[in-house]
Amino acid sequence: MRYAELSGRVALVTGAGRGIGAAVARGLAEQGARVVACDVDAAGLRRLSGEAAADAGRVHPHTVDVTDADDTERLVNHVEAEYGPIDVLANVAGVLRTDDLVKLDTADWRAVFDVNTHGVFHVSRAVAGRMVSRGRGSIITVASNAARVPRAGMGAYAASKAASAMFTRCLGLELAEHGIRCNIVSPGSTDTPMLRSMWHDERDREATLKGSLERHRIGIPLQRLARPEDIADAVLFLVSDRARHITMQDLQIDGGAALGA
Repeated sequence: MRYAELSGRVALVTGAGRGIGAAVARGLAEQGARVVACDVDAAGLRRLSGEAAADAGRVHPHTVDVTDADDTERLVNHVEAEYGPIDVLANVAGVLRTDDLVKLDTADWRAVFDVNTHGVFHVSRAVAGRMVSRGRGSIITVASNAARVPRAGMGAYAASKAASAMFTRCLGLELAEHGIRCNIVSPGSTDTPMLRSMWHDERDREATLKGSLERHRIGIPLQRLARPEDIADAVLFLVSDRARHITMQDLQIDGGAALGA
């Protein structure tokens, strides 16, 4: 689907080095947007930069640590000076640390919140403050269906995503009067390096699809993993003018795994 209105718009995408973030960056570039692709993963950004969309001069890689508020502010200043006012922000950067909560290392808990929650706050605050003066803009946060459904061994991740989702809804309420829309996309199991890092063998992949009684998971009713492009397609719609009257919404893309919770 083409969204002609995205052509020429400036989009900032965090977590663009791989997975969903890379798919979002590619999708926006294919629509003609000028995409500032950000990540701490310089190698991932180099891979993204070697793709066709980048050859057309529409993807501009920049390393940034979203956990560092000052680094984030410097990046946003640079982007606005170099490429123009940011029209679209996609918060995709995320990390995963798994363990039962009573065993989880404090450093892992903090690392997850530093990226998944504090990073969303840092980038959104820096970008939204500039959008307000212009009276336009769209912000998307990629959360997770785990923000709504408890997941054994994923308490830190689920809690951090729930926090970033509610932050984004509150931000949308505060910014609505300025014509700025803020929405959430909540994927379920998606075929990314993050998901595969949780698998040890084919049985784990099967349990993702079929469910696991031991882990209190029902599986995926549609019996397929999402592809990163499935999530990117939803982001493209929500930042387009076809979603101009949609804000503070949370769109779950999980094949029914959360049972619409």
